[in-house]
Amino acid sequence: MPRPSSDVQAFEAHASDADLDDLRARLAAARLPEAETVHRAAPGRRRWEQGVPLADLVEVVHYWRTGYDWRSFEERLDRIGQFRTTIDDLGIHFLHRRSARADATPLLLNHGWPDSIVRFIDVVDELADPEEADAPAFHVVVPSLPGFGYSDKPTTTGWGTEKIAAAWVELMGRLGYGKFAAHGGDWGGNITTVLGGRFPAHVLGIHTTFAEGPPGLTTDGLTEAEREWAEDTRAFWSHRAAYAKQQATRPQTIGYSLVDSPVGLLAWILDKFAEWSDTEDSPFETISIDRILDDVTLYWLTRTGASAARIYYESHNSLDPELRVDVPSALTMYPRDVEKCPRPWAQERYRQIVRWSLPERGGHFPSLEVPELFVRDLQEGLAAVLAPEAQSLPGDGR
Repeated sequence: MPRPSSDVQAFEAHASDADLDDLRARLAAARLPEAETVHRAAPGRRRWEQGVPLADLVEVVHYWRTGYDWRSFEERLDRIGQFRTTIDDLGIHFLHRRSARADATPLLLNHGWPDSIVRFIDVVDELADPEEADAPAFHVVVPSLPGFGYSDKPTTTGWGTEKIAAAWVELMGRLGYGKFAAHGGDWGGNITTVLGGRFPAHVLGIHTTFAEGPPGLTTDGLTEAEREWAEDTRAFWSHRAAYAKQQATRPQTIGYSLVDSPVGLLAWILDKFAEWSDTEDSPFETISIDRILDDVTLYWLTRTGASAARIYYESHNSLDPELRVDVPSALTMYPRDVEKCPRPWAQERYRQIVRWSLPERGGHFPSLEVPELFVRDLQEGLAAVLAPEAQSLPGDGR
C-alpha cells in the first residue's frame, strides 16, 4: 500500500477557555420568546408543531450551560485520530482510524447537515475493529465537509457536492487508499452517489441511506407502500422544508443568527433532530443530549453556522439527472427517514443494487439513534458490495 502523503498533518481540537466562558455567558443572558401557542401534553409529536417547545429548550440550555462537558468530546476526537490537509487551496479536517486487521478495507464516511463528524463518532471503533471476527473491518476516514467543523470555510462559490466528491478521492489517495468503499446519509448520501457515479475506478462500491432516483419517474408499478413514500416525500418538500429553501437562497441572512446566538443555533438544529428521528416526542429518546450538544457546540465554536448552510446554496437540486451509478450499491431505507426512495426509482440510477434493506427502526440519523443496528446493516451491506461476485459485475468501469 502506498505511504500516506506528507501533506497530511496531525491536528488536535482545543477550544480556548475564553470561548467556552463566552458561550456560557451568552446562554445565561439569552432572550427567549414566549411559549408556543400549541399546548399539548407530553409526550407527543404535535407538541413540536410550531418548532422547539419553550420548556424543552430551556431545559437543554440549562444543561448546556451548567452540566455539559465539551472537553470530553475533544478528547474523544483526539483518541480516534484527527488530521488536516489542503485540497484545492482549502484546508480539510478529517478523522482517520486505521484497523488492526490486515484484511481491512478503506471506508469513507460522509456526513450531512445539521450533523457533522459527530454523526459517526459512536461507530468508528466498531467499524475499524469489530468484536465479531467474521465481520468486515475498515480503515475509517470521516472528513468534515467544507465549511463544517474544523475544515476551512470556502471564500468563493463552487464547493458543491461534485467538487467535494473529487476532493475526497484526492484525500483518500493521499492516505494511500487508491480504492475504497463509501457510505453516506443526507448530503453525505448525495456525495456518496456522486463518488460511485463519477469515480468507479476508485470506488469499490457504496452504501447509502439516501437514494435519489432520476427526475420525472411515474408512480406506475409502485407498491402501495412505495406510493406512500413518494407522497410523503412530496409533502415534506411542500410543507416542511422551509429550512432548506432558506439555506439554499439566503444562507448569509440566517447565518448571522446562527453564528451570533447559541440559543438560535441550538433551536435551528434541535428542531431537525426532533422532526427527523424515530421517536414519539423528543430526540433524546434515542440520541443522548450530550451527543446533540457535541454537534451544536462544534458548530458554535467553529463559527460555521453560515458556512455549513451554504452547501444548500451550492448543491440544492443539483444532482445530475443523467448520473448513473454502476459500482455495486447497498441501499437502506430507515422507516422514519424524511425521504425514502422506491426501489424501482432507485434502480434507474443505481444499476447494480446488491442489497436492499428496510430496518424496523431508525430515522434520519441512524448511526446516532440505533448505532448497533446501523453498524450491523452497514457491515452486511458493505460485505455484499465487496463480495467477489459483486466486484465482478459488468458495467462498473473497472
